[in-house]
Amino acid sequence: MVRARPSMQELIEGRRRHGFVGRGAERALFRANFELPPEDERHRFLFHVHGDAGVGKSFLLREMEQLAVEKGALTAYIDENATGLPEAMEAMSRQFAAQGHRFKELNRLLTAYHERRHEAQTAVLAPQDAERAGPSAAGLTVARAGLLGLGMVPGVGALAGIMDPAQLSQGADWLHARVSARLRSQEDVRLVLAPQAVLTPVLVAELSEAAPAVPWIVLFLDTYERTGPFLDGWLHTMMTTREYGVLPATVVVVTAGQRPLDTARWGGFGDFVTDLPLGPFTETEARGLLAGKGVVSEPVVAEVLRLTGGLPLLVSTLAEQRPADAGDVGDPSATAVERFLKWEPDPLRRAVALACALPRSLDLDVFRAAVERADEEHADDESGALFDWLRALPFVDGRGDRVRYHDLVREAMLRLQRRHSPRGWTERHERLAEVFRRWRDEAGRGLADPDEVWRHEPWQRLRLEESYHRLCASPRAALGDALHTMVWACRVDRVAGRTWARMLQEAGDVAGAPALGELGRSLTGALADDGDGVGRAMELMLASPALQGPGRALAHGVRARELRIAGEYTRALGEYDRALELDPDEGRVHYGRGLTHQLLGDHPAALAAFDRADELLPATGWIIAERAETHRMAGRMEEAAADFDRAVALDPTNADALASRAVCRHALGRFEEAAADFDRALSIDGDLLWPLVRRARLRRDTDEWEKAFADLDRAARLEPDSAWVASERGDTYRLAGRFEEAVAELGRAVTLEPDHPSALASRGVAHHELGHGQEALADLDRAVELVPEYSWALVMRARARRRLADLPGAYEDLRRALAADPDADWIELELGNTYRLEDRNEEAIAVFRRLLERDPGNVSAMGCLGAAHHDLRDHAEALVWLDRALTADPDYAYARDQRARVFLATGRIERALADWERQIALGGATDTARLEIVELLVHCGRWDEATARLAEAGPEPGPDDDLVPNRDHLRVEVLRHTGRWERARHLAERLRAEDALSGTFQLAMTEQRSRGRTAAEPWWRELALLLEAEPEERVRASGRCIVGWALAEWAAADRELDGLLSMDPDWDELADLVDVLAELLRCPGGETAELAPRLAAVTAARDAVRERHTG
Repeated sequence: MVRARPSMQELIEGRRRHGFVGRGAERALFRANFELPPEDERHRFLFHVHGDAGVGKSFLLREMEQLAVEKGALTAYIDENATGLPEAMEAMSRQFAAQGHRFKELNRLLTAYHERRHEAQTAVLAPQDAERAGPSAAGLTVARAGLLGLGMVPGVGALAGIMDPAQLSQGADWLHARVSARLRSQEDVRLVLAPQAVLTPVLVAELSEAAPAVPWIVLFLDTYERTGPFLDGWLHTMMTTREYGVLPATVVVVTAGQRPLDTARWGGFGDFVTDLPLGPFTETEARGLLAGKGVVSEPVVAEVLRLTGGLPLLVSTLAEQRPADAGDVGDPSATAVERFLKWEPDPLRRAVALACALPRSLDLDVFRAAVERADEEHADDESGALFDWLRALPFVDGRGDRVRYHDLVREAMLRLQRRHSPRGWTERHERLAEVFRRWRDEAGRGLADPDEVWRHEPWQRLRLEESYHRLCASPRAALGDALHTMVWACRVDRVAGRTWARMLQEAGDVAGAPALGELGRSLTGALADDGDGVGRAMELMLASPALQGPGRALAHGVRARELRIAGEYTRALGEYDRALELDPDEGRVHYGRGLTHQLLGDHPAALAAFDRADELLPATGWIIAERAETHRMAGRMEEAAADFDRAVALDPTNADALASRAVCRHALGRFEEAAADFDRALSIDGDLLWPLVRRARLRRDTDEWEKAFADLDRAARLEPDSAWVASERGDTYRLAGRFEEAVAELGRAVTLEPDHPSALASRGVAHHELGHGQEALADLDRAVELVPEYSWALVMRARARRRLADLPGAYEDLRRALAADPDADWIELELGNTYRLEDRNEEAIAVFRRLLERDPGNVSAMGCLGAAHHDLRDHAEALVWLDRALTADPDYAYARDQRARVFLATGRIERALADWERQIALGGATDTARLEIVELLVHCGRWDEATARLAEAGPEPGPDDDLVPNRDHLRVEVLRHTGRWERARHLAERLRAEDALSGTFQLAMTEQRSRGRTAAEPWWRELALLLEAEPEERVRASGRCIVGWALAEWAAADRELDGLLSMDPDWDELADLVDVLAELLRCPGGETAELAPRLAAVTAARDAVRERHTG
């Protein structure tokens, strides 16, 4: 195979390497490390090269890189061009790919990172839903909206795993919620908020996959004084812990910077670190380098050694000129390049070398712009050749697409030009600034929105260099505009802000403007803080009188935003006020002010601010959408839906706006439209987690349980480690009555996030439904411990305590829930119904009436008040309130059921049947309603209808099927009515194990009907004993009547009947006795003479009840 010819760049690099002299000990030590297996205690995993500028660190790193390549290593070289950790990983991946090792998953995530970061940069400007935040005390806002009663508050598991717990304050919750809602998944949220936590494990895994194919993997991290602030902690964690996975043992890392490693961080790891401090060349090394360049005259060598002090860059620079005598050697520290130019015969090259020091870095286009005036005649013809000549100079780093002068030489060149010709210095920088401005205008064509412009990386880069040259030309005059522009950069992206701060520092240093340089250093230090860095940067810029007008207003606005994110809402509003005093027409400031009012719950003020923002920035989708969100939070769903209509009209592909509109339509009961919006949002991006989960809620509310679980299953596949998804899924199991599955899935949510309040509370309720009293109480106790004002959990714990006979504890929980949420009607309804369950109906009525005084249209309170009056057997008053409830809401299924019971109690059979039929049609408690209809049809002697309706309630249970006592009690009666004695007897015997009183009655009656009194008597006697323990007096009296009639104990039966009639029994209670007497008459040996008059008397009493109530 014929080897391809090397490229020009490879030949240039090779020639430069061939001339590398010195640092023999360091190179030998590094080379020898490859001869030692990683298991050898002498093998080192980290080399740190450090020393002053110009000492040759970068040259040594390049030589070490070549040594690694010669050993077959896979290598990557990172320098200050990487502005953050993701950019550093991107450079690594790109270099690995060039060597034949593609890190596909890392590349995918890096691409996603850049896309999602741009989305997250505007997350604070985008419409959001409060429920997208994690469950915390702030999540109680959802409860106050009546939603927490569903137990559906999502989690913060991903955020808690990547941020310090102390930072999980209200502000951090808010930021996480904003980013979560904007992005596609929890993986995307983590990718943006903590890229190192997502990217590094993938990098480590891909390094492990590549390791078997190469003997070594070597990472070179240069200019560590600049990259160390974001690389050093990450590198330490990756190399010394297992947090990101296990690195292959064949990985070697080489760092190079001006300072030694941080001993506080690395001090305990000296056994695998080699420290390589670099000083000036030894005399032997310097002489060797000079000799290699043909400089051997002793006077010349001595002069070079004296002037350079052995500093490698200066020795190399002078050696390249091959001075013939000592007089040819000048002071390189002041005019190194000027002395170099003395031996360059071509005046064009001399001019080019000086001109190209002005830009901070060069590609061919910048090179041509820099040398345009120096070579107007020949620029086009010779620029390519000149550029290649420049790249080959010893002080020019020609790696990659852009080249840079070494700082030491560039600083000397710039100092020379600025002092030699101040006017020429200014003119050349102004000309370069204009070139960059022109290029910037071209890059920004078609980008109208400032936020969109600032997200355009080419435009950003050109704007940065334009400002740099303007500052170099006139630091004082250009500072105000530069600071204004830097405020924009910080507003959009903290990483971009750091780049601008570093530029200000460099401009101040090279322009001889110490105040500017110091400001740049201060801003760089401030922005190194990932917490309040942007806020501190705003304070520093606001302290500068150069920042005026709109720039100053914007800085106050950005400072306000940072305070808002930190949860300091009052201070944020103060900053917004200052911003608007300076620039009352800045729409973004009005928008931010609206967000702050929204977070404070001041919805009118928020809406006023959003209205003003909408006036100033009309047809801006994110402003309209946030106003819509505020309407939604204020419970104004119609207004919210209308604004979301506008947002969707502006951008029909805005999946967030579609999903938010769907939530509003869901709340308005417009289920079909809501479903269509969710479908459209998910057709735009099927991996959006929030719309997927919210569509599951909609499908749950429309009884599309299979589709709801399909959505939640898909969400779980997308985010298998999301505690929020597991909580939603588990809660849906609970609401579907699948309590065992609910406990399991909610348990998974708690495993993923042990302090997930809503998952704990919901699991507690599932345990409660399964009869696991202590487990229920433990989960609910923990939920309330985490969020003491968690009203839904308090109410659920009250139910659990009531079942465990802890009535004082139950009432205490209900009082606490009301104190936490005094305007929550559902809690007051719960308190009233608890009173009802304890037969404290007068107190229940007082609660319901108090609720209706506050909210006369509360339909639930009307229905519960009617039910309480029914419990007191005040049927007339009960009907008043139940009729009102059903007039207000004809589909109120509970009120239908309660009114049917009132109609039954008063003998209005057909109306009772109609209400229960309607209840079944509405889908409310359908099984209970069906059984009530069957029993009523039996009372009416409509046995064929009763039999058919009973079949609808379920088939006859098999030997291994569980019984349903209320249903199977009726089934025994139907079997007995049709003469199927054995089946009736068998089912009655099984019923006795489930419900002793009912089962014993059915068995006794079956025996009496089929075999006569003698066979049935033991069961009647047993029933009499069971009645002694019956707490309900009316039930006890009715039962004793029946036992007396069955055993022909007439006097006793008559006494019990007189007592029962004195209690004013309801129609249905007397109808039961009529049915029993009629059946006893049909028994073998039935005593008609005794039973018939008693049947007539009870029938008359029953009919009198109906007459009394229907008049």
